[in-house]
Amino acid sequence: MALSLGWHIVLACFGVAFPAMIFVMHLRGIRRDDPVALGLAKRWAKVSAVLFAIGAVSGTVLSFEMGLLWPGLMGTYGDVLGLPFAFEGLAFFLEAIFLGIYLYGWGRMPPRQHVLMVLPMAVTGVVGTYCVLAVNAWMNVPTGFRIVDGQVTDVEPWAVLFNQHAFLQFAHMWVAAYMVAGFTIAGVYAVGMLRGRRDEHHRLGFLVPFVFASIAAVAQPFVGHVLGAGLDERQPAKLAAFELAETTESPSPLRIGGVLVDGEVRYALDIPYLGSLIAMNSPSEPVPGLDEIPEADRPPVNLTHWAFQTMVGIGSLLMLSSVAFWVLRRRGRDLLESRLFLRFAAAGGPLAVLAMEAGWIATEVGRQPWIVYGVMRTPEAVGDYTSRLWWLLGTTSLVYAAMTVGAVVVLRSMARRWRAGEAELPSPYGPESRLWDTETAEERR
Repeated sequence: MALSLGWHIVLACFGVAFPAMIFVMHLRGIRRDDPVALGLAKRWAKVSAVLFAIGAVSGTVLSFEMGLLWPGLMGTYGDVLGLPFAFEGLAFFLEAIFLGIYLYGWGRMPPRQHVLMVLPMAVTGVVGTYCVLAVNAWMNVPTGFRIVDGQVTDVEPWAVLFNQHAFLQFAHMWVAAYMVAGFTIAGVYAVGMLRGRRDEHHRLGFLVPFVFASIAAVAQPFVGHVLGAGLDERQPAKLAAFELAETTESPSPLRIGGVLVDGEVRYALDIPYLGSLIAMNSPSEPVPGLDEIPEADRPPVNLTHWAFQTMVGIGSLLMLSSVAFWVLRRRGRDLLESRLFLRFAAAGGPLAVLAMEAGWIATEVGRQPWIVYGVMRTPEAVGDYTSRLWWLLGTTSLVYAAMTVGAVVVLRSMARRWRAGEAELPSPYGPESRLWDTETAEERR
């Protein structure tokens, strides 16, 4: 399940963020009569279709895994989780419909109507992602039901779907999606510029997604801080693992690195007061230590701590690099002429993916040993597949490996064809289009 989620979540990021980038690029092309922008929007739409198709397969695998691997969870709380999953499925199908209309509409629909088809894609992608995150938020802060004599009763589906924690967790993931998609797409064009292709096509292809990613990178620390507020009350064991706090210290330091060995913190760099200030919003308020948590209720501390620090460290690096790029650009220095910056930008996509995956590891591993915090432990939810577990893992790994190879082959093939015909690439609304005679440039504006 972890393999499936870790693979699918990358595609989900593009489903959330890519339509907005396509919309901006397409709108720019229409308003400025810019064939480069229109060409980029058309290419991105085709890439989006490939990613959507692969995401449909991986999402289907996940839906089967929820029932097969977690019968205890779905059997007990199916009534609670049914509404969010139903809405997610509806949003998925609506997104597929509008993606099809948008792809078919190139050269066939009036430009202003055509570009508007991207908006339902963006909205449905966001709605579907929110529904899934509402389920995950409910697993962290369960609400909207009662347990009477061991049975789940008085289910309030709307309370599950619109719980306060869901909005915060969605905001964190929504911003992360723009970082992943933006830095990855910008990185593709950074690689092209490193290979000598420094034309307007590559510069514009870099700048638009990089703008989205930069805004997201700056916003993410604030969103994450708001999400983490009150974690000492909701999930104190998770917070203690994040901060590698074996004991309650007043004030608590910020620990960079380090491991917990036999109840002792080793190899950590402590910055006094900063742990309390960040986690508790007070330089003197202590972070609750693991010594206050029963041993049976503690998560895997070292994995949780390092996953959290990986997320924060990479996120901080991407934020600082983004700020530096725009500050220097405003002062007249174009870092797109710097091979050093382009190399870093090319690595930005993989780094953003790594940070996002690390964040999910911190969230899910930090909740252990609970699958529904404080209500159901993980062993109660999982099915008994001990004898077949490795076969299931191996088969799933082969499926995802095949999809990865297939996606790379298809996307590289598309890129080669585009490069080969770059000089002859027609504008979708250029003079060769039958729409050109029926709609003037002024009307398109």
